[in-house]
Amino acid sequence: MAAPTKIAVFASGSGSNFQAIQEAIEHGELNAKIELVVTDKPGAFVITRAKKSDIPVLALNPREFASKADYETAIIEALHEREVEWIVLAGYMRLISGVLLAAYSQRIVNIHPSLLPSFPGKDAIGQAIAHGVKITGVTVHFVDEGMDTGPIIAQAAVAVVEGDREATETAIHKEEHLLYTKALQQLFK
Repeated sequence: MAAPTKIAVFASGSGSNFQAIQEAIEHGELNAKIELVVTDKPGAFVITRAKKSDIPVLALNPREFASKADYETAIIEALHEREVEWIVLAGYMRLISGVLLAAYSQRIVNIHPSLLPSFPGKDAIGQAIAHGVKITGVTVHFVDEGMDTGPIIAQAAVAVVEGDREATETAIHKEEHLLYTKALQQLFK
């Protein structure tokens, strides 16, 4: 078997997609190793999840840097120290700039809770429900400088549970956890 692909997972919140990726690695479904969890929220629950798996965490507050370029340069230094090959965004709520994109060209992926190009940006599930769609979904895509505009890698449809946002979110998260693992495994081959 080939050596595991060294990845960093970027997250801003609870880290459910991080957890799904780590479990896929542990179960042999994804040939990767999470070298670092990066968060822009020093109080995010993803930190607790990462520490339970003995995965190092880089928690940086972007406001403590003079510029976005300085913030991303600090991240790049940590990624290079750990020889990270791919960046996996998993609920990371910041746009990536050209600094990080140049350092990891075509090696940054994201998961988004809609069938892009429909409902990009924040609260995609709420956008889908407000528009009255019957089907929404999940998209794995490469990251570019736009908001959820990079080339699509994989998609899966998910039915909207009419009148039940919580059930819709649960169905989307379940599909995210499956689709992301499959898409990452294909990319890393």
